[in-house]
Order: sequence, then structure tokens, then C-alpha cells
Amino acid sequence: MPDTELLFLQPDHIQTLQQRYERAMAVHGYDSLLISSGAAPMRYGDDQSWHFQGYGPFLHWTGLTGQEHSWLLIRPGQTPLLWLYQPVDFWHANPELPDEPWQQVMEVRFIQQREAPRMERAGKLAVIGDPAMLAHVPGDHNPEPLLADLDETRVHKTPYEIACLARANEIAVRGHQAAREAFLGGGSEFEISLAYQRATRQREAEAPYHSIIGLNEHAGTLHYQYYDTEAPATARSLLIDAGVRFRGYCSDITRTTSAGGEGRFAALIQGLEQLQRRLCEMVAPGVDYVAIHRKTHEGIAALLNAAGVVSGLDDEALVEQGVTRAFFPHGIGHFLGIQVHDVAGKREPAPADAPFLRLTRTLEPGMVVTIEPGLYIIPSLLDSVLDGPLGRHVNRSVLDELRGCGGIRIEDNVVVTADGARNLTREAGG
Repeated sequence: MPDTELLFLQPDHIQTLQQRYERAMAVHGYDSLLISSGAAPMRYGDDQSWHFQGYGPFLHWTGLTGQEHSWLLIRPGQTPLLWLYQPVDFWHANPELPDEPWQQVMEVRFIQQREAPRMERAGKLAVIGDPAMLAHVPGDHNPEPLLADLDETRVHKTPYEIACLARANEIAVRGHQAAREAFLGGGSEFEISLAYQRATRQREAEAPYHSIIGLNEHAGTLHYQYYDTEAPATARSLLIDAGVRFRGYCSDITRTTSAGGEGRFAALIQGLEQLQRRLCEMVAPGVDYVAIHRKTHEGIAALLNAAGVVSGLDDEALVEQGVTRAFFPHGIGHFLGIQVHDVAGKREPAPADAPFLRLTRTLEPGMVVTIEPGLYIIPSLLDSVLDGPLGRHVNRSVLDELRGCGGIRIEDNVVVTADGARNLTREAGG
């Protein structure tokens, strides 16, 4: 979608939010709602702050990730009023505000003070944001029933939001392609990270989350957080989980690549790829997301048997006796939007057999989810299987061969449509 078309979707998005927020405010009896953008806290014992990305509801309305100490006022039947902090400052540059169509449906004012602007005739006022920013602001701070309903306004994405998520996928896919090339060219984790950043033209600090870039056994740590600056003597595998933030909206994509000569591991990647595509095809209105998670375990069991990792137990027994959870310990995915793990995913607690699942809802049109099955060789999880009565069913020589490759994860970003799904990652060539 061209930028001009995307930009002209944003005013409709804002008007939709106005309607959704007015309904929530009416239910809870509020006349006005003030949203803080937030600000980066200072590091303890230091004069430097953490990197700032902004409070979710503020980004939901504006997409302005770099605007600290700013405020947005919502009132029923009135134009949203946005105060942007723009001090006279020779130490730092103020974020530039491009002339875009959304400013026709929102009143923008510039302020030089960090405090919330004074408001007259606000009526019963709710104020939401980081509590550290709200200390001297009148009104009800972060009322939980209202916050729950405001989280719900983010569940069903508008056309503008989906367009932003699609663009975030397009940019991230370029990064993943560059990362793969860097890996196959012998790059270290650090060099692969640089290749990803060059291709996406986004600094690591601006990304929606710290990229997970693991070579060999590091791929078996689900949220591996370090980048070795030296390449391993023999590179066997790469797992990269990395996204892009576009106008506040996040992509979240994972790919796994094997080096040449890793036939067994490459076959496992191919098998998980086929399973992942089938799981993506399950996404549709009326589908219980927990059912997709459980179908994943059935697929992991079949893959373990087919690859000779286990033997002597059928697929059903592998799931029922918890063997698949040792290889696939996390949930199948989550909501995606302004936050990587977007809000309102768990109306009900996660079931006992899926304690880490972040989304337990029935899928509806407009929801955006990730589908990310994995298969890992994690000693701390597998040792309990190997040392127990089920250990005799595990082919230890195959497992030892795979240990140095760490693990596999494949992740796409999928929109629930009226009659099925739209895979934003595959559309982008990922």
C-alpha cells in the first residue's frame, strides 16, 4: 500500500477510536480522559535515561513513539486535543511533526512544560499512564475497570492498523533476508545484528524488542539476549527473532536457517515449516486459539516420531505424557499490535497444559496474532525426560547430534479476516 493511501486511513482510525472510547467512558461515567505519553525514566545513580518508546494508548491514537511528556485529551463529541512537548533546548532535538492528514481530525498544540496542561470544565476526569507521570494531575488515576475496556479497543484492528502492521512486516522481512545472508557468509551474531539493522534502517533501540539472534546452541535459549562478536569455529544454525516498529506498530518474525551439511537439522526445519503453515491455515473466525496451540503439540509429536528423535510411543502418548512440552515449552503465540505482546489476550487464565500461553480467546475478524511453533534441544527440560521412565523412548544419539544446533522457531504475523486469514509475513516474501 502506498504511503499516501496508508496516511489517509489514519483519520478514519482516529474517528473509530473516538467512538470506542466514548462508549467505554460512558459505561464508567467519565466526562473526559487524559492520556499521558510517558517519559523515559532515569537510570538509578546515573544522569542517563532508558530509551523511550511510549505508552500504548497514546501510541494507539497518535503513532508518535518519540514524544515524551505529551498529553492527549479525549472528550465525547469533541475533537481530540493533543499537547506535544516541544521545549526550547540546545541539548536535544525535538521530534519533527510531519504535515499529515490525521492532524485534520485532531487539534495539536505545543507546550514547553512537562506537566499536564490545566483543563477547565473537564467534569469527571480519568487519567491514564505511567503512575510516575501522574502524581500531581487531578482526576482518577488508571481506574482498572476503564483500563480493561480501553484494552479491548485494541483487540480488533482498523484498516489503518493492519496497513501499518503489513508495512512493519515488509521492512522486517528485508532484515531477515539480510541476516540469513550474513549467517551463510560466516558472520557472527553481532555482525548478523548489524546486517539486520542496515536492511531495516532501524536502530536496535527503536525496534519493538531486543532482537534474538542465536547461533548453534544459543538458538535453544528462547530469549537469548547476547551477541557474540566472534563467529563460532563451525556455524551450524541460526535462529533470529526480530521485528520492526512502523508508526508505533510492531512486527514479530522468527526464522531458522541451517548451515550446509546439517541434513537432519535441515529436515526438522522443513518439517516444522510445513506444520507452521498448516497452523496458520487454521486461523479463522470462531476458532479457539487454544485449539491451535494443542494442534501444535500433535504436530510436534508427529515430527519427533518421523525424525527418529523418539520411538516406541505414539503421537497421542507423547502429548499426554508431557514429552512434547520438553521440546516445545512455550505458547503458540499472542496478540500483536502497538505492543509486541498486545493487551487483552487472556480473558480466561491459560490452561494447565499451556501455562505460558498469552492468548486464550476465540478468534474474531480484525484480530492479529502470531503463530510460532518451536522445537528445541534444551538440556534443563530434556534431562527430566531422559532421567525418567520415558527416557528409553528417546534416541540419545540423534539428540546428541542435534544439541549443537539449539532449536527451531518459525513465526508469522496473521490477520483474522471475515472468512479466514491473511498472512502478513508470507505476503511480504518472508
